[in-house]
Amino acid sequence: MTNSIAYDVDEVGVCTLTMDDQGATVNAVGGRFMADLAAAIARVVADDTAKGILLVSGKDGFVAGGDLKEMDNGKARLSTTLTPAQRLDLQQSLSNALRTLETLGKPVAVVINGVAAGAGLELALACHYRVAIDDRGVLLGLPESQVGLIPGSGGTQRLPRLIGVEKAVPLMLQGTLVPAAKAKELGIVHAVLPRAEARAEARRWLLEDGDPVQPWDKKGFAVPGGLPTTSPNVGRVFFLGNTVTRAKTFGNSPAQTAILAAVWEGIRLPFDTAVRLEGKYFQRIFEDPTSKAIIRTMFVSKKSADKLSARPAGIPKADIKRLGIAGAGTMGAGIALAAAKAGLQVVLLDSTEDKALAGKSYAEKRLNRDVEKGRSTPEKRDAILGRIEATADFSGFGDVDFVVEAVFESESVKREVYAEIEKHLPRGVVLASNTSALPITGLADLTGRAEKFVGTHFFSPAERMPLVEIIRGRATSDETLAHALDLAQILRKTPIVVNDSWGFFTSRFIGSFLTESMRMVQEGVLPALVENGARMLGMPQGALTVADAVGLDVGRAPLIAKVRADENAAATDYELGAYMVGKYDRLGRKNGKGFYDYQADGSKRLWAGLSEAIPPLAEQPSIGEVKSRILYAQLAEGARAFAEGVLLGPADGDLGATLGVGFPAHLGGPFVAMDQIGIAEVVAELDRLRGAHGEKFAVPDLLRRMAENGQSFYGANAVVSPGATGEVSGPDSGKAVSGARGQAK
Repeated sequence: MTNSIAYDVDEVGVCTLTMDDQGATVNAVGGRFMADLAAAIARVVADDTAKGILLVSGKDGFVAGGDLKEMDNGKARLSTTLTPAQRLDLQQSLSNALRTLETLGKPVAVVINGVAAGAGLELALACHYRVAIDDRGVLLGLPESQVGLIPGSGGTQRLPRLIGVEKAVPLMLQGTLVPAAKAKELGIVHAVLPRAEARAEARRWLLEDGDPVQPWDKKGFAVPGGLPTTSPNVGRVFFLGNTVTRAKTFGNSPAQTAILAAVWEGIRLPFDTAVRLEGKYFQRIFEDPTSKAIIRTMFVSKKSADKLSARPAGIPKADIKRLGIAGAGTMGAGIALAAAKAGLQVVLLDSTEDKALAGKSYAEKRLNRDVEKGRSTPEKRDAILGRIEATADFSGFGDVDFVVEAVFESESVKREVYAEIEKHLPRGVVLASNTSALPITGLADLTGRAEKFVGTHFFSPAERMPLVEIIRGRATSDETLAHALDLAQILRKTPIVVNDSWGFFTSRFIGSFLTESMRMVQEGVLPALVENGARMLGMPQGALTVADAVGLDVGRAPLIAKVRADENAAATDYELGAYMVGKYDRLGRKNGKGFYDYQADGSKRLWAGLSEAIPPLAEQPSIGEVKSRILYAQLAEGARAFAEGVLLGPADGDLGATLGVGFPAHLGGPFVAMDQIGIAEVVAELDRLRGAHGEKFAVPDLLRRMAENGQSFYGANAVVSPGATGEVSGPDSGKAVSGARGQAK
């Protein structure tokens, strides 16, 4: 047995290769696995007693894909120590092993007992017969595009040759994982059977029907559905694929374009040549900054956060079975739905029973939608709803294990609610606030349990958004922080932990995007240019769209009153949102008119009156300048939050920005982006923008020192976050998190 693959030949000549990496909880394809697989295949070739090969997993899952952490760690080293040709040869090692496997002249069957993703599916596709277990945990696909990569071990060539270009390309572009039954329908697997029968069927095929030649290696093979040059439908796949990809990503996702190119070119070539071509495309994408950025944040940092790396050590897990939620509005109802889906009993409270029931109705509507779309069943819906108790009686909090307050963002309202909660909530139970900006230390002082008080900032819609920002106040105890992280894990949310300050991290960060965008509009930059600049940068929506969705009246009542009292009010005299409401009664989407006019059919157009309200500049800035202002306003704010000690480390900021408030995922977050641009280059551009556009682009001293000292946010020369050492200097700051995760490398 090698480190990860056991070898056994039985009396009838079936050689069972059992993949079971003893040093890991899942099988993942890294350097060691590839070496072990190549050694096992070489042994099969030389073993005359082995007549056929049965490939199985010794773990609960199959093969989860490539080892992305190993890729992230090795990328910089490989780019500096190996030539391009050497890097390509190294990358092709798995492709070569799989090609040997499928052409060694012995039939190969595989039993897929769990997730077969990326390299895991590529391994299965190199087998001649594929049996999937009939289990909800069995999922198959090539999701590399989700982390900025393309399939690199034959996936772009085998899958289209197996099921046709029309079916294969969308699966790869979208990175879709399909269940076993769908995989059989598509033709990816030959059989789907119960667990007890799957291995027997694979052995039967090996002994009775085993064919050691793949379809694409047989004389006269034709790609199912035809080639792009012979079939209009297949040609349309590439035309639409390129068009839609460009429209959605604005060229910020090179992986999808490379997938289309690899299939377009490779499908018409001899198979071995096509796989080599795929390798060249993979190498190009692998070395592109986009894949490194996405892997760093969406895999390495996210995986660390999901494992609760910021959790103080030595504290027993919280036993949370019953969750209290104060406030049944959209946010509270969303948290209640997420909790009930996770199996918790929920006490959903509001000031009246009707309001509480409305919150439960919110959950019911979304569950009904899942049933209608076939994503759930009536029985599952009813079970989830049965776990939500709607009430106006605070005594319902007498036996809960944790409480999340999600009432209106007003200190006076929260004070009243806390007073009622304190009458019933047991002393040892944590009380958390879902506030998006109010300092946690100040709110804790309104309660009688400051050490048991913490911030848990969810994002809307809470049942779908993956992030929760956990804020530690000055008095928040280690145990309280640990239990808040435990709740996040129960709810299947990715947590970041930040120190207390006004707006924490995410609210002040997205505020910089909104403020700078609306500032440009006030200056006379065309609104369409500002909106499109954001989209081209990679933001999911422009700032004017976001502002309309939130509501232009939210949090602006005093300013709106001033505008209404000023008969000569001009757009340049007031904050733009307040001006739109006070002058024109344009509240946003809620009343059908804001920066956009909203139609009954859901469509929207920029309000034509904007050019009259705010005369456009005679000479408009370039799209590059607009994009730079939007990007660097956010980088500057992120750097300030880091320098003030709000963040424990850069990973918290990168996850908060990308998962919480829509910072472009292909950039990996503000701190990954600054590292990739170069700290000195960031400082120089901020200095230029500050000279042209003001103090929003001021460079924090820490960032300037980093540039002078050649430091970065990640890597061997990473700067230590002041927030990780207790040096919190921002306004309304709280206690730094102790026992926090170390600086990411």
